[in-house]
Amino acid sequence: MKGLSELIDSLEVKFFKLNKKLVVLEIENQELKQKIVVFEKNQEQQSEELVALKSQIENLRMANSLLGSEENKRETKLKINSLIREIDYCIAQLSD
Repeated sequence: MKGLSELIDSLEVKFFKLNKKLVVLEIENQELKQKIVVFEKNQEQQSEELVALKSQIENLRMANSLLGSEENKRETKLKINSLIREIDYCIAQLSD
């Protein structure tokens, strides 16, 4: 009987250690989930900022071309022609 009692005591100790480890891992899991949420929000903000910066770069390129830069002159002419076509289309729609 003494061997059985020692075995049960040993199992109880192991069970409590496992239970304690489970609690610690659950807490760590919750903390990691919270970090994921923070990182996802950060990534979304950075994506929005990237889109805004790309738009700003395009606007600056066009402004630079309009000011006489030779680098993006062709792109600017194409954009202006596209805008003129859109204006002409709008005028045609208003005339009808």
